[in-house]
Amino acid sequence: MARPRNSDAPDLTKPCNLTAGVIERLTCPPGKAQAFLRDAEGNGLRVRVTPNGAKSFVFEQSLKNRTIRRTIGNVSAYSIEEARAEAKRLSVLLDAGTDPRELEREQAEAKAAATAEKAAQAAAAAIEQAASALTVGEAWARYLAERQPHWGERTYADHLKAAQEGGKERKRRPGVLTKPGPLAPLMAMRLVDLDGPAVEAWAKREAPARPARVRLALRLLKAFLRWAAAEPDLKGRADPTAASAKKAREAAGRPRVRNDYLQREQLAAWFAHVRAIPNPVISAYLQCLLLTGARREELAALRWDEVNTQWRGLDLKDKIEERRAVPLTPYVAHLLAGLPRRNGWVFSSAQSLAGDTKNAARRARYHASKGTQAPEGGVSISSASGRLVDPSIAHRRACAAAGLEGLTLHGLRRSFASLCEWLDIPGGISAQIQGHAPQGVREQNYIRRPLDLLRVHHEKIEAWILEQAGIDFDPAQSVPAGLRVVASA
Repeated sequence: MARPRNSDAPDLTKPCNLTAGVIERLTCPPGKAQAFLRDAEGNGLRVRVTPNGAKSFVFEQSLKNRTIRRTIGNVSAYSIEEARAEAKRLSVLLDAGTDPRELEREQAEAKAAATAEKAAQAAAAAIEQAASALTVGEAWARYLAERQPHWGERTYADHLKAAQEGGKERKRRPGVLTKPGPLAPLMAMRLVDLDGPAVEAWAKREAPARPARVRLALRLLKAFLRWAAAEPDLKGRADPTAASAKKAREAAGRPRVRNDYLQREQLAAWFAHVRAIPNPVISAYLQCLLLTGARREELAALRWDEVNTQWRGLDLKDKIEERRAVPLTPYVAHLLAGLPRRNGWVFSSAQSLAGDTKNAARRARYHASKGTQAPEGGVSISSASGRLVDPSIAHRRACAAAGLEGLTLHGLRRSFASLCEWLDIPGGISAQIQGHAPQGVREQNYIRRPLDLLRVHHEKIEAWILEQAGIDFDPAQSVPAGLRVVASA
């Protein structure tokens, strides 16, 4: 039998001693998708060839009656000795009962897991770095956005004012800039740095100038820190006890109990000067504030559609029950009937146009008193919201003229409760009219007073206050259009 020539293609039916020349002459027989040439040295090494001439080293061996075939690599990327070494390694694995495919899968999974863990660690490090760099101001803004739906307007405004930067022109006082809020110095700090000593040092700096505002800010800060400590991504970054330290509370000082209220003998002087206020809206508002015992913002936010002339009631906002109905007493109804209906607010404010002569004169007088230059172009100093915002100035002037300095708007609410003691009025009646939370199990769970029952007592209170003030008012002759007198049994 003649030896095959060196130019002949190798015989695929027999093992062959692999050389570069043999591999170069290897071709795929016609009609086949691939062909294999076995290495004479064993170890399962083969060279695979396809019809287009692509050649690669392949390992093939049986494991538990199954054929295991793994591609080692292209013949141009591996030398024959490298391919034999890899085939030998795979053969050793199979002899030990290990499937190299499973081993590679496990290695790939382990590599992917390591990569994922590394990525997770990098992400955690980034989150840690971001959380550590988070400022109090950034967390405060997030806190306000999340909690605003659960707060009333006044609570939200208190939070904004406590942290405001300041330096902006006041709406009602042109040329005067707003002051920074008490919490403004803390907003630039990192949240992780806001601890007990930092809050204590802040309270010592701020409290001497505005102790009441600092005490409020301290309460707001305490609630904010409790919220931050409960957030999953902020745990460990915020100290929930930082604003609860005894030294911080001591630095803010103790609140003083206010005792301003109108006594019976002072009613005549107060009514005389309040009724003389040139602005009829402010005059009516202050009288209604005393005669209803309402909170200042509850009454200021009253709208015309919340005045029930048919059933003689007022639907007020309430910080305890959200809304509460109080009687529309005759004199209060008389005052409301005389108010201008500029918009939807009962106690409205004139929204004058910028540049009008009246406001120009007011601005000129204001800046002249301050020695400053009025800005060019009209700037309205009336309420932008269209309702009464701050009647305190007019009230202080009226009280000063009446010799009642120090009486605040909240003092009128205190006056209503105190004056009710002169009459044989159940305590729960006046408390319900004012919107105080029911006291005791009986008040909370058993007593339900309808508006008509409140009206019986409320009209007595109003009539007595007007009598002590020397105001001659006949409800039967003073009922405005749209109201009617309902005879009582």
